[in-house]
Amino acid sequence: MFRSCLFLIVAAAACGAAVRAEEPAAGKQVAQQFTTKDDAGEETTLHYWLYLPKNHDGKTKLPVMLFMHGSGERGDDLEVVKKHGPPKVCTTNEDWQFITISPQCPSNKRWDAAVLTKLVDQVAAAQQGDEKRLYVTGLSMGGSGTWAMIAANPGKFAAAVPMCGRGNETAADKLVSLPIWVFHGAKDTGSPVALSQTMVDAIKKAGGEKVKLTIDPDAGHDCWTKAYGDLALYKWLLEQKKN
Repeated sequence: MFRSCLFLIVAAAACGAAVRAEEPAAGKQVAQQFTTKDDAGEETTLHYWLYLPKNHDGKTKLPVMLFMHGSGERGDDLEVVKKHGPPKVCTTNEDWQFITISPQCPSNKRWDAAVLTKLVDQVAAAQQGDEKRLYVTGLSMGGSGTWAMIAANPGKFAAAVPMCGRGNETAADKLVSLPIWVFHGAKDTGSPVALSQTMVDAIKKAGGEKVKLTIDPDAGHDCWTKAYGDLALYKWLLEQKKN
């Protein structure tokens, strides 16, 4: 009986079965599930990692970070979301201060700003997130998702960090007052650095003075490993707060 149960557990893991949800707890990153419906009644379910900082007591409001992965981490194996960025580094950074939401995009889908907005709102409300310190970031497809999130929610976030993504220039006037730190690799051939440069230029042309672009001269598409590994990024984020 024991061998049979063990085989089922191993087989499920090998097949990329969804990670079982756990109760959120300070200092832990646990799997969670979120389900919502749109105006037409269509249901969407997202699985996500939730990390609560070690100082989370359920009473003190703490900053919230939404992270969106790239296209390679889509699917139904939540473990792959930990390959890059905040869900990878949050558990090893002793001073991590963000309530961190790291959802997984379903296969053959792209990030849906409306669904993610509801997810952020629900987690922030349930975990005492600080509505004046909501941050959003993502890489590649998630970088594009970051641009889409801030365009769809002007005034909601305290700062944004899109990496090697594609934005919509026509939304530039909505982003002039938002602190945005953009990252891209100079040698990126899949998503040319011009995608980020164009967005930054459009925001500045619209009057934005809080956007900046960091181009890694040695990086290809992967500009995120170095960027997310630099504590200066998180220090900068924590300095951004809505009035």
